Amino acid sequence: MKYEISQRFFFDAAHTLERRIETEGSARVHGHTYQGEVAVAGEPDASGMVVDLGHLRRALGELRDKLDHQLLDDVPGLGKPTLENLCRFVADHARAAGFPVSRVSIWREGIGDRCDLRLA
Repeated sequence: MKYEISQRFFFDAAHTLERRIETEGSARVHGHTYQGEVAVAGEPDASGMVVDLGHLRRALGELRDKLDHQLLDDVPGLGKPTLENLCRFVADHARAAGFPVSRVSIWREGIGDRCDLRLA
């Protein structure tokens, strides 16, 4: 059987964005509370776990430190601070840490925006 388990995290950050709609508000520096979730998939090992969620929490804590209370426009490797690029950025970091990432979700609860990146 293949299992998928996940860990959530959040961060507060500011950004600007060039858009063709809602241009004035998007161009100004503004912030959001972002929610994130990283899912990993696989077969449980001898410990009975796909991955130890403590290790995933630690890795996501390190990633959160790179994003929390930052101007996302200035985060190295992120690119334009879109939800899509945030998903890719989080997935790249989790995969580089050795996790079998199957999905990354980033959303802004306050305004109803969400992006899901499926890797499996």
